[in-house]
Amino acid sequence: MRNNFINFFEAYTDKLNSYLNNIDKKSLLEFEVFFRNLINNKKTLFLAGNGGSAATASTIANDLGFDLFKKTGNKINLFSLVDNSSVLTAISNDTGYENSFLNQLKLHHKIGDHLLLISASGNSKNLINCINFVKRRKGKVISLLGFDGGKIKKMSDICVHIKTKKNEYGPVEDCHLILNHILAHWFQKK
Repeated sequence: MRNNFINFFEAYTDKLNSYLNNIDKKSLLEFEVFFRNLINNKKTLFLAGNGGSAATASTIANDLGFDLFKKTGNKINLFSLVDNSSVLTAISNDTGYENSFLNQLKLHHKIGDHLLLISASGNSKNLINCINFVKRRKGKVISLLGFDGGKIKKMSDICVHIKTKKNEYGPVEDCHLILNHILAHWFQKK
């Protein structure tokens, strides 16, 4: 039984390594430059995702927000749209879940603020609904995506795409978190 688990573990981590190594390096560099330009900038980056990607949005807000500031004094203004359950449930109840992030942006977004969308499928309606709003207000849309990238891939200014088979949520979410930690540690060491 133990050998079966070790074999599974090794196969899974090999797959993750393969996905990470196949990321388009140009898009990865664009992603890093985007975040570097946000340091000590007055613009806010709003973050959103569903399910496991919502947890990743919260983690990014912590690691590239408070943790970076605590360790270096550098500041990135991050606002996670997934973390206020009262607001999320009120908006969802009153105007539909597809507006859960858009209506928050309408309250908090200032001209030129940006948006980071995290999604395995790239097709979540509540994420897509935010894109045109942010672009109309002169903001950039960046994304961390999986599967085939979905609709969000084509609509993003910068996209880091983990190319996987459909429904490989776990590996996509793992890779997104790994990218977050790599970026956070990179900026902490710079």
